[in-house]
Amino acid sequence: MAKRKVVITCAVTGAIHTPSMSPHLPVTPDQIAEAAIGAAEAGAAIVHLHARDPKTGKPDQSPEAFEPFLKVIKQRSNCVVNLTTGGAPTMGIDERLGPAAHFKPEVASLNMGSMNFGLYPMLERFKTFQHDWEQPYLEGSRDRIFKNTFADIEHILTTCAENGTRFEVECYDIGHLYTLAHFADRGVIKPPFFVQSVFGILGGIGQHPEDVQHMKRTADRLFGADYRWSVLGAGRNQMTIAAQAIALGGNVRVGLEDSLWIGPGQMAESNAQQVLKARQIIEGLGLDVATPDDAREILALKGGDRVNF
Repeated sequence: MAKRKVVITCAVTGAIHTPSMSPHLPVTPDQIAEAAIGAAEAGAAIVHLHARDPKTGKPDQSPEAFEPFLKVIKQRSNCVVNLTTGGAPTMGIDERLGPAAHFKPEVASLNMGSMNFGLYPMLERFKTFQHDWEQPYLEGSRDRIFKNTFADIEHILTTCAENGTRFEVECYDIGHLYTLAHFADRGVIKPPFFVQSVFGILGGIGQHPEDVQHMKRTADRLFGADYRWSVLGAGRNQMTIAAQAIALGGNVRVGLEDSLWIGPGQMAESNAQQVLKARQIIEGLGLDVATPDDAREILALKGGDRVNF
């Protein structure tokens, strides 16, 4: 009997952490490209990408910011490229959708609900900042809603579906699974659904093992064989949640977007380091790490030759 293949996604920079929090956070196009290629070489089948202003590290969702590193990654790696439509909670929906609409990637992320998205507790840990945008950005999350209305979600689904892009459906809470079920029932999104359960964002579901079980049980009941499950644990619980999900038959997402750490009090020096740790867990359980082409088959993707970069 063939061993189960586990898909590792690596989210290399994101829009949550700011440059002052870690010297290892990729900011420039060259750093983002190297981080993505390094993660792929370590075993990530999918790289999930955001862009930043190369001088300040501020999240930048213009297609022009993505283009330099997309070309390099495409030339040097067979990995599946997944472009964010989440951008940052400070951005409008059309701004967030721009890169995925323009570049037509195999996968785009899609947030399944409006929510509080609290980053401000990080101000207790990080006291000094290199750039003037960082502190207000974190503090502002106290009174900021990450807006993902039904209209927003449908707009992203219909725009990207025309390009054959499939979705990493990011579910931060149980209600988000029911929102996915709503759009599935209407035929706006087609299976297999790639459900990325997100644990530990302040404003979403927690990181207790019961939370992980609850998310899986609910998705199993709603989608049965029509979905592929993956998890990401924010911060220090990244690997414990990964290990639990792998044992339960799921896939995993790691990367410096989700956690700056590799162990207690120890910063990750690269995205690849986290991928290798996830790989150790997978192989330690007697499973195989999926290649990019395995992931394309598992998720029914259109192929890397049909993107616009």
